[in-house]
Amino acid sequence: MAPTYKLTYFDFCGLGEPCRFILSYGRIEFEDFRIKWEDWPQWRERTPFGLLPLLEHNGKQVNQSKAIARYLAKKVKLVGDDDWENLEIDAIVDTLDDLRQKVVTIFFEQDETKKEVLRQTVIKEHCPYYYSRLEKVVQKNGGHLALNRLTWADLYFAAISPLFDALSGNNNLSDYPNLTVLKERVNAIPAIKKWIETRPKSDF
Repeated sequence: MAPTYKLTYFDFCGLGEPCRFILSYGRIEFEDFRIKWEDWPQWRERTPFGLLPLLEHNGKQVNQSKAIARYLAKKVKLVGDDDWENLEIDAIVDTLDDLRQKVVTIFFEQDETKKEVLRQTVIKEHCPYYYSRLEKVVQKNGGHLALNRLTWADLYFAAISPLFDALSGNNNLSDYPNLTVLKERVNAIPAIKKWIETRPKSDF
């Protein structure tokens, strides 16, 4: 039987990877449809708002990475037990996305001199600012980013943080043992470990 879910994203990890992690964690079969970056212009108009990732299910489709991840997290019970708990999870995910938006400026900058300035800013300012605070959050939450238990915020972090390292060319987690352990624990979850071992190879 063909998978009932189809996730369309570029042929790298990026914003598609948190969704792939959650699907894998829940052992939900899905079609991992990938578009090459250079082919994106011809695909853009086929999407609702010219954005990826795109989730398709039962003839319906929706974009927005965090909305998709949140929906899938509900399916696999990685959400909170009430509105406040979900707010705590969402706040962490949105904070990680704030950092992501700063880091991806490196990818889109074409001038090599400016790119290096952005890279150093990420390494010396942005990642230390966010990671030092997130490190304390993990320490306070029993090794997790929210609620003292595994939530989709943990999977989101483990899936997206390699992007920060790849684009900046630096191991930004080296000074943050709690965050490092959290990432390793998520990656060691059997279903996620299998996904990491078998997913298509990419630079980031």
